[in-house]
Amino acid sequence: MLHEELSDKIIKAYYEVYNELGYGFLEKVYENAFVMVLKSYGISGRKQVPIKVHFRKFQVGNYFADIIVEDKIIIELKAAESLCEEHELQLMNYLRATDIELGLLFNFGMKPQFKRKIFENKYKKSVNIS
Repeated sequence: MLHEELSDKIIKAYYEVYNELGYGFLEKVYENAFVMVLKSYGISGRKQVPIKVHFRKFQVGNYFADIIVEDKIIIELKAAESLCEEHELQLMNYLRATDIELGLLFNFGMKPQFKRKIFENKYKKSVNIS
């Protein structure tokens, strides 16, 4: 599995944050706590990393990934009632716009949820990250 050891540590960090904070906070609170726990594991995570979207060599959009871990995994955080297809598509679009192939989607709702998404670079038409 792609980045299995690293993603297992990230999932462990997610449950650590979820078990301590529970649900009901804004995503920013979870983002800050998540990065703190990752750092305590010796894992580097950058918050609010800009992702530029290009079309025919022109930049047509800007997004921000919640957390990018060691330039290998995009983490998207939600604090919603439950995960939905739009959340998954948002993460897939972040993967499509970067050279990162693995994304993890975490929800800090009443019930903890996460999903793993892979978009291999060989299927991407172009990759751009700043």
